[in-house]
Amino acid sequence: MSRIKACFDGLRTRKRQALIPYITAGDPHPSVTVPLMHAMVKAGANMLELGVPFSDPMADGPVVQAACERALKHHVSLRHVLEMVREFRSRDDHTPVVLMGYLNPIEAMGYTEFARAAHAAGVDGVLTVDMPPEEAHEVVPIFRAAQLDPIFLLAPTSSDERIAKICALASGFIYYVSLKGVTGAGSLDVAAVTTKLKQIRALTDLPVGVGFGIRDAASAAQVAAVADAVVVGSALVRKLGEFAGQPHKIEQEVVLILSQMRAAMDV
Repeated sequence: MSRIKACFDGLRTRKRQALIPYITAGDPHPSVTVPLMHAMVKAGANMLELGVPFSDPMADGPVVQAACERALKHHVSLRHVLEMVREFRSRDDHTPVVLMGYLNPIEAMGYTEFARAAHAAGVDGVLTVDMPPEEAHEVVPIFRAAQLDPIFLLAPTSSDERIAKICALASGFIYYVSLKGVTGAGSLDVAAVTTKLKQIRALTDLPVGVGFGIRDAASAAQVAAVADAVVVGSALVRKLGEFAGQPHKIEQEVVLILSQMRAAMDV
């Protein structure tokens, strides 16, 4: 059983939802990432989403774009990110790790080589923002052969036909983007999210996580009431940017946000 499935199964028996924080690997400095991953788990994270820095992160707003720029100043590559996961796994063999990023670095490495290296490092899932289902049929079997869950995005505009197409390819969980726009944009409409999740769940048994627009403990609790997972990114990455010059303070700032979200979700 994959770590991702085991995570969701265990949470379901406890009637809890997954808290999945996102950070960009190498932001604001490569030395920060692995200790922060461990700290986030201690703060209540059930799964980690690790962004692969990319020079043109088109799905991301200015907060995550700046994080990629900070990481790329330190020349953090996909191979460096895999080494970070490997280091994390030396102390934590339980918490699932999902890589989130763009197709270009994976294509440059080669799909088969990437899948082999990712599995060896301890990666559990891959979310490639700019790989639509129409272009994924050759890639998904390579990922699955390496025991990597291919994770796809659904949007407020996704039709039943597209939802069914994506759910047929996906495993691990479905990532529902709650807003029209980039990361960090707009405000959360929980009623609209609830309606869309009913539509998605009619077409798949996979857990559904919701991201984009979760800013604080209150919004995390609202989403947890209707979703299987709460994904929080920009609210954390913003803190990494604010304290980029004081890396010793980053951990306590991120832990505070996550612990508040975890407490609100578990009420």
